Amino acid sequence: MTRAVVGIIGGSGVYDLPGLANLRRERVTTPWGEPSDELCFGELGATQAVFLPRHGRGHRLSPSTINYRANIDAMKRAGVTDLISVSACGSFKSELFPGLFVLIDQFVDRTFTRQSSFFGDGCVAHVSMAHPIAPLLSARIGAAAKAEGIDHIAGGTYVCMEGPQFSSYAESLTYKGAGYDVIGMTAMPEAKLAREAEISYATVAMVTDFDCWHPEHDNVDIASVIAVVQKNSATVARLLARVLTDFPREHEPCPIGSDRALDNAIITAPEARDPELLKKLDAVMGRVNAG
Repeated sequence: MTRAVVGIIGGSGVYDLPGLANLRRERVTTPWGEPSDELCFGELGATQAVFLPRHGRGHRLSPSTINYRANIDAMKRAGVTDLISVSACGSFKSELFPGLFVLIDQFVDRTFTRQSSFFGDGCVAHVSMAHPIAPLLSARIGAAAKAEGIDHIAGGTYVCMEGPQFSSYAESLTYKGAGYDVIGMTAMPEAKLAREAEISYATVAMVTDFDCWHPEHDNVDIASVIAVVQKNSATVARLLARVLTDFPREHEPCPIGSDRALDNAIITAPEARDPELLKKLDAVMGRVNAG
């Protein structure tokens, strides 16, 4: 069995993970460039955890310039088996109110400037994204939220826009009309890369606003978003602490195979694979190469 190591990527307003024991920070080098910041290693009870602020401490990085490949590769090199993403989001539904946590189960990718795969010419792979969230991991987050009395809903579709600007009114109405639940700027390609790296992944979307479709609310501005995030910072810390405290010592095999996503996904013949690209894929493809 594989020892469970829980990775947490913090979004806007979530730049540290309080409560970790035996804390140390380490800059992890990757062949894809620099991660957003140092990785923070620690323990909560018997659970090993690794934390990374997605935008860097001090929020230095735009959603479009984050090096998502470096972040996920660094988590893989740190031994992370299960990855929890925390993301601030706007809501398209009146019942999804600011302060509510939505445990996402689907994504729509509307980004267009980001590197969305570790693979490419010289080693082509097609992983399944039909079910992008690891169900056992999401269920554990839901159980922790219930135990802590935290307002949440299980299931929802997150549309990821490019940003960094917020939606136009026409875009907001279009996404609402399509039946999407929330909108954010960072879940893609993060979820895709986690799947390629065979890391079980789940997203906690913190609703901060009603986007700009709602006739009775002001247009979105960053001050109001951060105000809600800061108000919920203690709630986020409480949720994550409960998840880590209750987490099993051994990694649970994912029932949808997110931790074995490369099985039958690599289509390039072994003799045709680019040696230089394979070197960069040493962490991502480690299990496959070892087998």
